[in-house]
Amino acid sequence: MDPRDSRFAAQRQASAPPSRGLPGLEGRGPRTQRPADRRSPAARESHRALPPTGADGLPNVVISRRGTERWQAGHPWIYRADLAAEPALQGGEVVRVLDARGWFLGKAFYSKASKIALRCLTLEDEPVDRAFFARRIAQADALRRRIDPSQTTYRAVHADADLLPGLVVDRFGDVLSAQFLVKATDDRRELFADLLMEHFGARGLMDRSDVGVRTLEGLEPRREVLRGEVPQTVPYAEGAVTLLADVRSGQKTGAFLDQRENHLLAATYATGQALDCFAYHGGFALQLARGAARVTAVEISGPACETLRENARNNGLPNVEAVEANAFDFLRDAVDEGRRFDTIVLDPPSFAKNKDALDAALRGYKEINLRALQLLAPGGVLMTGSCTYHVDEERFEAMLASASADAKRRVQIVERHGAPRDHPVLVHLRETRYLKFYVLRILA
Repeated sequence: MDPRDSRFAAQRQASAPPSRGLPGLEGRGPRTQRPADRRSPAARESHRALPPTGADGLPNVVISRRGTERWQAGHPWIYRADLAAEPALQGGEVVRVLDARGWFLGKAFYSKASKIALRCLTLEDEPVDRAFFARRIAQADALRRRIDPSQTTYRAVHADADLLPGLVVDRFGDVLSAQFLVKATDDRRELFADLLMEHFGARGLMDRSDVGVRTLEGLEPRREVLRGEVPQTVPYAEGAVTLLADVRSGQKTGAFLDQRENHLLAATYATGQALDCFAYHGGFALQLARGAARVTAVEISGPACETLRENARNNGLPNVEAVEANAFDFLRDAVDEGRRFDTIVLDPPSFAKNKDALDAALRGYKEINLRALQLLAPGGVLMTGSCTYHVDEERFEAMLASASADAKRRVQIVERHGAPRDHPVLVHLRETRYLKFYVLRILA
């Protein structure tokens, strides 16, 4: 300690005013420490009792100073740790969000089970009713109509990014495929079904809420026809290629629409011997086949391989070979066999569902990209992606740099892409910016 500090402390104590002799404290000397305040930080911030409901009858939920700062900075989620108190609600309600002073901040969906307690619906003190949700659906679809009025296959509602948290809707012509991911949208499933059928004039609506994320809301996975007629598969076009969306039992909502623009991009780089790993129904493989002499499409699912072969036949592409195999094993064996490819696509599933799996995910990404770089001939092109939002661009590029160093290859980044325009990103919610897609070229 600086000796000047001790001298200053002594001078301050000598000059302190005498005790005022409060009743009961005579002879005890000055109080040097206040009793510990055992209330939570959020409770200490609440200066007065607030009514349980607002004038519109909706429950009031008070958030902490930290939560208020997060909300006012634009983030649409409030975590349970930032609630001033746990409300006596069942979950799924629309609530009024207040700061500790009782000032109105907005309205949100409330979740009782998830760590994400509040999901923002609006910053305005407006009714959240049938008309509100109808406007939001129309607002979301207006963007897609503006992007390409002729397109009939696209992501129609992109959850939080379209200010409809917990609702995902893909359109395949006159058939809709929806996911109700949180209790609030699940409780309003019939309402949303009516609104979607009405807005799109759809023939049928499939509920594809068979996803694990629903368990975080205490919901069971569900898959069923919700409205009208839903066929097993629905054809849709990507450029000159026609694919089949398996809306009843395929992955996600039936197809990977978030890679649609990248599928078309792949055709511009395809040449020679091409390899597509994690091929699923052939979104990349069929586009590669338009420019490559031969395409080897590797997919671990037998049924997906059969659909891929059917898609190749329907498009008159005999140069596509579907191989049922684990992509990790195939890549390792191909390196050991000394095989070479001119064009490679890696489109793996998400390797990390949470932050705890991040390190393992990066190891997995490095493994497949390292093998692909070893397999490419000089001048070859690698198109590689990640749909894991925990792996951001900086981490992904660091992984690519490490893989290229271990492969002893000099590599250019030619293009960087993400999801298409019908998958917009909410500026303050990074989770909506999950897809990364890179085009690399081997120099030596």
